[in-house]
Amino acid sequence: MALGALGIVYGDIGTSPLYALRSCFVGDRALAPTPDNVLGILSLVVWALIVVVSVKYLATMLRADNRGEGGILALLALAGRRRHPDRAARGAQTAALGILGAALLYGDGVITPAISVLSAMEGLKVVTTKAEPFVVPLTVAILAGLFAVQRRGTARVASVFGPAMLVWFAVIGALGANAVLHEQPGHPSVWSALDPRTPVAFIAAEGATSFFVLGSVVLVVTGAEALYADLGHFGARPIRTAWYLAVFPALVLNYMGQAVLMLEGGSAARHPFFDLAPSWGLLPLVGLSTVATVIASQALISGAFSLTRQAIVLGYLPPTRVVHTSEKEPGQIYVPQVNWALMVLCILMVLFFRSSNALGDAYGVAVTGTMTITSLLFFRVARNDWRWAWPLAAGVTAFFLVFDLTFLSANLAKVLTGGWVPLLIAAVVFTIMTTWKRGRSELVTLLGRIEQPVHEFLAEMHALSPVVVPGTVVYLAANTSTIPRPLQRNLHINHVRHERIVILAIDGATDPFLDDEDRVTVLDLGDQIYRMVALFGFMEQPGVERVFACAAQRGLVVETSRTDFYVQQDVLAPTGNLPMARWRKRLFTLLVRLSRPMLGPSGLPAQRVILVGQEIEM
Repeated sequence: MALGALGIVYGDIGTSPLYALRSCFVGDRALAPTPDNVLGILSLVVWALIVVVSVKYLATMLRADNRGEGGILALLALAGRRRHPDRAARGAQTAALGILGAALLYGDGVITPAISVLSAMEGLKVVTTKAEPFVVPLTVAILAGLFAVQRRGTARVASVFGPAMLVWFAVIGALGANAVLHEQPGHPSVWSALDPRTPVAFIAAEGATSFFVLGSVVLVVTGAEALYADLGHFGARPIRTAWYLAVFPALVLNYMGQAVLMLEGGSAARHPFFDLAPSWGLLPLVGLSTVATVIASQALISGAFSLTRQAIVLGYLPPTRVVHTSEKEPGQIYVPQVNWALMVLCILMVLFFRSSNALGDAYGVAVTGTMTITSLLFFRVARNDWRWAWPLAAGVTAFFLVFDLTFLSANLAKVLTGGWVPLLIAAVVFTIMTTWKRGRSELVTLLGRIEQPVHEFLAEMHALSPVVVPGTVVYLAANTSTIPRPLQRNLHINHVRHERIVILAIDGATDPFLDDEDRVTVLDLGDQIYRMVALFGFMEQPGVERVFACAAQRGLVVETSRTDFYVQQDVLAPTGNLPMARWRKRLFTLLVRLSRPMLGPSGLPAQRVILVGQEIEM
């Protein structure tokens, strides 16, 4: 599992040496590679890895798992537990914050594969300048191939990626160690970067200049949020093991090796990462870098799949097709629509920016925003779920925010030069998520006024004495307190009812997985009418066989092959009086039309499903 985590979880952080340190010395706000600047920035890099990755995410955030699942939406679900009913407004603000963080992570997911693969392809220019025209086309081709193999599943991808990344970390660690061991006398030692006083002295000496450099330093930790989102794929212990045994030592040694070259050569204009290799090993290193950056993209892609699945079940995104790619690991999934959307956007990023330096300006804004929101939600989890005392929760959160807000503020300077791209993507995703959540809530309220309460329906049915048709029928319902409209219309218009009626509602839980004994609730309403509520965790795929197997244990036996299923499929019109902006109504109705039809749990016999609908004005 730790080997698999190397391939899936640490690809993003592991390939940052390709561009992160160099970006601090290249560009409009770059510093001169003087000894004080090189050592100061190196110390910032090392301590960013220690504080942000080791302390915040590995030691703290990985403990904030929702039954094994991580990521900002899992954190949001934890933050909402045990909240006092009178604090609804605060809960709404927390939810909005979590949605914004998730939207920002999608923006980051578009930039990561583009900058990772493009930076590796740029190594060809170090081999020969004649390769420059081929850099962008090769990057596009590699990205297309990466997204094409996603349908094979995380487990199969990890079986190849894990050993490859083990080789990668061994090579970059060895290259860095070789440079450090052969440090020339007369230059300051790079080991001084491990002294916590070094970054403090650098910031004090450079002032505002050091603040802007932090916008590049943060590139070394941009994969930390994806690391947390991928928790469900491997678990906390393998992720921590891989970090301390392989990733962290290799990264520190490589950054130190690059710093040695800068101290000795006084320049970062070429490419310090590739300059670590001997001439005979340059082309193989470019090839290995290409493989590693393809793998680096996997962390954000897998994280985006998990995030989408959680958002669908928690009601923040429209339903879409989710493919479970592992029988042993329910968290390993593939979402086709997200996969192809990410591929198109990543390729557009490469074609638009055309260099890793330009993409660096677009990188970091979104992920630092997500990291900041993660810290804020952590405070809620520490107080509400872990029951920490207020001073302890506030103190730990404040410690994290010192770094998060500093990195975020430094990256805001990049907004006009490229940072607007992930922010625009995040704004679109945030609008879709909030519109879907609000629209679903308003629609449920509207349908609640149209649909008949249970006690009224039962009284009316006894009064009408309808014709009883033999057999069992299941009505899929979204509301657990009212009667489905197809059942109402059958009684009012046709004056008939089936011998046995089951009203089935499928609902999502805030836990990723549920035990079968807690899955189904059956309520006997009398006169052979039953209400059944089936719960599924946000990492589970609702299945009809599983629902009725659990129902049979509670005395309600349903043979799906001999049962009709009535499913409500309405047509929405944005012309009603619901308190939503007209553009939001139009967007919601469009999302409903584009989303995958929700026919209840999977496995319904198609020949037994009857669709019934009407036009509803919102």
